[in-house]
Amino acid sequence: MSTLTIPLFPLHTVLFPGGTLPLRIFEPRYMDMISRCMKTSSGFGVCLIREGSEVGRAAETYDIGTLSDIAYFDRQADGLLGITALGRQRFQVVGREVRQDQLILAEVELLENEPATPLPREFGAARDTLRSLLDQLGHPFITMDKRYEEASWVGSRLAELLPIRLEQKQYFLQLDDPVQRLERISALLEELDIR
Repeated sequence: MSTLTIPLFPLHTVLFPGGTLPLRIFEPRYMDMISRCMKTSSGFGVCLIREGSEVGRAAETYDIGTLSDIAYFDRQADGLLGITALGRQRFQVVGREVRQDQLILAEVELLENEPATPLPREFGAARDTLRSLLDQLGHPFITMDKRYEEASWVGSRLAELLPIRLEQKQYFLQLDDPVQRLERISALLEELDIR
């Protein structure tokens, strides 16, 4: 399996393939990283923080993350850089190096994207819940390409949006089976009484 070296952006969030993530960039290491990514048309990895903080010293992250591209950027009124990252493909970290500026460079193996599995009929309520959630959200979700009949897309968006623990979101990211993910998320929807 081939490997790729990418910069990591450790965050207190989980991004799935096909998802969008608005970010405000203010730390010099990440301003430089975004600048390099834009100049070279390359991506960066979004990983959930296992231990540590989003600012300061390099955080310890989970080994499964999502390679993302910069879909949109602008300089905001406060001088900070605003970007929207688009999740492209999951990866597994196989090696990492922390640079002097605390930017993490990781050697990663890209994981196969899940096949486009049609949404099984029993998950119609989960699809309707997702549609209702997305209808309440603004940018960048209103412009998102919506695939309500695809199991992986529905499960991934629900996992990103539901008010559940970050470790649960990470667990759903690490699952390889979109139907299994939907089964577990549907049980959570019942527990949370979200419709």
